[in-house]
Amino acid sequence: MTNKTSSKEDVKFISWLKQPLGQKPQVVARKSHYQSDAIFSYEFKNSTRLSANATQGKFYLTISQVEASDSATYYCTTVFYSEISFEDGTTLIVMESQSRTIVLQQPESESVQSGDSVTLQCTVHTETCAGEHSVYWFRQASGESPPGIIHTHGHRSDECQRSSGTVSPTQSCVYNFPKRNLSRSDAGTYYCAVATCGEILFGNGTKLDVEGAKATRIPETVLFW
Repeated sequence: MTNKTSSKEDVKFISWLKQPLGQKPQVVARKSHYQSDAIFSYEFKNSTRLSANATQGKFYLTISQVEASDSATYYCTTVFYSEISFEDGTTLIVMESQSRTIVLQQPESESVQSGDSVTLQCTVHTETCAGEHSVYWFRQASGESPPGIIHTHGHRSDECQRSSGTVSPTQSCVYNFPKRNLSRSDAGTYYCAVATCGEILFGNGTKLDVEGAKATRIPETVLFW
């Protein structure tokens, strides 16, 4: 999938971690400079689709025949004495070819002043797994990678309303994410992610620009003599 280059010959361990959306990280495989082969953790050691190889200071994790369950952020970590170092994660999203779920975000962009409020909207249209999904919000600031999770709706099937009058009734779920008393640090692109039916779908994002506070006009003072 990707690789990690180690420039420290005395690194004790180098590991690959897998963090599915909204879950704790899991150790996939690790290797020390004493070992010739990588060791897979218990839940991954019997997988025939995973392989890990180390060569010339690089540690490769390969996933073959990817499945929806492989969707996650993968981190490469090194242990140097008592220090643990994390590299930027690699996010893998496996899309189902027959997906019947659509994620729409509104608005596409929004410009506000510092101190203002805004409500971002995520609409999920689905024909399968009705009500069985979780919604997450991510924000990616300028120059930041990868985007970080900032809010989750969890399981909120009570917000869904089923459409009627169609041969295959669809279910439309609207999720609102209010942001109040905005500052320039809130600027960025906000993404809605929906975990449903064993897959993760992302919206197209809403770009939020936060400008400086509105100038306050100082009233003129008139003096009478």
